[in-house]
Amino acid sequence: MAAVSSSSSQVHSSAASLDAISDLKREIRQHEVAIEELNNLASSRSVYVKKGNIFFRTSTELATTSEKRQLDEAKKKMQNHGSK
Repeated sequence: MAAVSSSSSQVHSSAASLDAISDLKREIRQHEVAIEELNNLASSRSVYVKKGNIFFRTSTELATTSEKRQLDEAKKKMQNHGSK
């Protein structure tokens, strides 16, 4: 009976791990798409960046830099999650 409980907790843990990986992949893809879209805008355009619950107007360069930083953080999370 204890073996069944142990294996079901491992399955639950494995499913949660797969969900986390899937979420990270989705987040990485969203940042990649955002960077490509920002690269297609004229440098003179203003864009809005969401920080918390507020949108701030900024340049495309600053928005691209912010997205790249978030992409790097998401990739680090993915690597850390994969090494566990």
